[in-house]
Amino acid sequence: MSVKNRTSLATRVIHSGHEPDPATGAVVPPLYTATTYVQDGIGKNRGYDYSRSGNPTRQRVEACLADLENAQAAFVFPSGLSAASTMLATLKPGAKIVAHEDLYGGVYRLLAQVGPAMSGCKVDLVDFCDIDALTTAAKGADLLWFETPSNPLLKIVDLTAVAKIAREVDAITVCDSTFASPCGQLPLDHGIDVVMHSATKFLGGHSDLLGGVLSVSENAKDGLADRIGYLQNALGAVMCPSDCALLLRSLRTLALRVERQTTSAAFLAEKLTANAADLGIAEVIYPGLATHPGHTIATRQMSNFGALISLRLMGGLDRVERVLTATHLFHFAVSLGSVESLIQHPASLTHAAVAEEHREKISIGNDLIRLSVGCEDTADLAADLEAAFSQR
Repeated sequence: MSVKNRTSLATRVIHSGHEPDPATGAVVPPLYTATTYVQDGIGKNRGYDYSRSGNPTRQRVEACLADLENAQAAFVFPSGLSAASTMLATLKPGAKIVAHEDLYGGVYRLLAQVGPAMSGCKVDLVDFCDIDALTTAAKGADLLWFETPSNPLLKIVDLTAVAKIAREVDAITVCDSTFASPCGQLPLDHGIDVVMHSATKFLGGHSDLLGGVLSVSENAKDGLADRIGYLQNALGAVMCPSDCALLLRSLRTLALRVERQTTSAAFLAEKLTANAADLGIAEVIYPGLATHPGHTIATRQMSNFGALISLRLMGGLDRVERVLTATHLFHFAVSLGSVESLIQHPASLTHAAVAEEHREKISIGNDLIRLSVGCEDTADLAADLEAAFSQR
């Protein structure tokens, strides 16, 4: 069936990979925990030999994710960083990587510190929102790596523009779409080669599993998907069967969860903006606001504006800490995308691994906090934030 004629994503999250078990008719597929499989002869098996190389449960969740991303193939990993590491392993030693300057701290550490030490790769950090600067930096690049919306500043990168630049220099593009989820945007449809997710976030959605995903476009360079699959097996970076089953189960409610989360986030962003002065908020950063620099691009390439809101608070670090510890429904904790709402402080948590001078350069200061809006009642969330921000 062509992409055009397929059912909607909200339907596919429930049915893709969840075909009834052919042996029993069970509507929930069985979990295969076996590590090894009986062989029918030399070179003869039923599709499996050892669980690292292939597992029926993992195959189901990968098929579901490939379907949701309109990809030729998807691969699930034990964490988002193991997915990123495997992607970097596809490059030749000394490769040139151009990365967005606003990145999750763990990926920044991997690209800026671990990668150069292990493979001699050269990494340039550039503002991907500045197309002229990106065009110049991309000359001779092997890989363009970026996030949109970015973490934690929620910058919006033009997917089509990046894909065009990459084609002109014959570079591979990787978009970390964790903040959007497949319900928010489909980077491969805009010409991107590989889309990455931390499955720990929206895809899992319940703060109870670690995981990563790489999904590869049908239009990517020949052999890229095979190379990722080969390296995943060679490096042993596979998600365990029980987590695969949990992820597959969680995906069934993805569309419902994201709809609730993004609707609430949009409401809260507008409300916080309207009352910013009274609540001691210097800036509300949310792509759905008309004042956001990337709003026009987000409107064009996203299905919704996400469930993350970043804020700059007045009053110094002492006041920031009082706010972080005063909320009751927003837990002060790292991560995002779960059913429960979270509030965190990037400079001391998710981006502590980022060099202080780089944090200062891109304005990740102590005044910045990040909200991940969950599935609670929207009015309750608004009251929780208002009470916390009203404390002086």
